[in-house]
Amino acid sequence: MESTGQKIIDNKGIILKFIGREPGVRYRELLRLAGLTNGTLEYHLRMLEAGNKIKVARENGRRARYYPSDILEDESRILGYLRNKASREIILFILENDLCTFQEILKHIDKSKSTLSWHLKRLSEDEIISIVNRLGRQLYRIANEEIVSDILYRYRESLRIMESEQYSEIFEGSLKFESMI
Repeated sequence: MESTGQKIIDNKGIILKFIGREPGVRYRELLRLAGLTNGTLEYHLRMLEAGNKIKVARENGRRARYYPSDILEDESRILGYLRNKASREIILFILENDLCTFQEILKHIDKSKSTLSWHLKRLSEDEIISIVNRLGRQLYRIANEEIVSDILYRYRESLRIMESEQYSEIFEGSLKFESMI
């Protein structure tokens, strides 16, 4: 028979394993992955956060993403955006095409203008993308291509990004960047 102490250790290990494998995971997804009850997961997450075993990034005080404790702040911020499908599509499109217009991005992601504006504003405020004014036009580019490409490459499996031909250059660039470090 398994003791209560052993079960707690096992549950914490399960949670840490999934957070390590899926950094930036949200509560509901973690609940599904870990197969724990709501109360059990909530308790262990509080204990892991209090013990500095995980980092918790809360958006507007309510929605949270969970990260391993050793993740860098910039990395967790970028991963948070990459875990959102619309933001990821925008980032990948800009990364692949550099200096994109609003209309080009809009056509690619097939969202409303207001949705795209909202995402671009957030990405710009968090310095994931930058806005360049050229010839009276606003163009969007990735603020730090090397870091974003590196994160995309390192976390491609947890982000479920396939190394299709259209993204192979991004990943090849990441490999070159990694070898320079």
